[in-house]
Amino acid sequence: MKAVLQRVASASVTVDKQLVSSIGRGVLVFAAVAPDDTQKEVEAMAAKVLKLKLWPDEAGGTWKQSVLDIKGEVLCVSQFTLLASTKKGSKPDFHGAAGGEKAKELYDHFYAKVQEIYNPEKVKNGVFQAMMEVGLVNDGPVTMEIQTNPPKIESKKGVGPTETRNDMEEGLPASLLE
Repeated sequence: MKAVLQRVASASVTVDKQLVSSIGRGVLVFAAVAPDDTQKEVEAMAAKVLKLKLWPDEAGGTWKQSVLDIKGEVLCVSQFTLLASTKKGSKPDFHGAAGGEKAKELYDHFYAKVQEIYNPEKVKNGVFQAMMEVGLVNDGPVTMEIQTNPPKIESKKGVGPTETRNDMEEGLPASLLE
């Protein structure tokens, strides 16, 4: 499972010119389900989304508080396009995303788990497989990409198999990013 989190002052989802969901201060979560994902990955992602330290504390210490700590809100939006591959040609390949029924089942489980761990009244949702307009006011800006099982690849630079694809793109070993 892959997610992109954005720390927001506010965010909303509109479908067919109708406001579906909106939040104030909190986190906007774009989430995508991969073909090999299970409930285990989905539950791990739900916990990670809620526990990730994105805000400063009262003393000004950076990266000290989670959305739980600030009692913020969460807006979840399904977005299979996060798992697109653009390695060949100019047309995105979406084979890295789970198919409709499985994706819906696991995405719904993710959303329910976020509600269960936190507070259902503070967790909002988009509309699965709908053409959505997502509005947001990014706070920071702070945007993070997280994966439950990042793919491991061998390095041609001799650093070793502990690097992920994102680390390779940056040219940095994973150990330096911890």
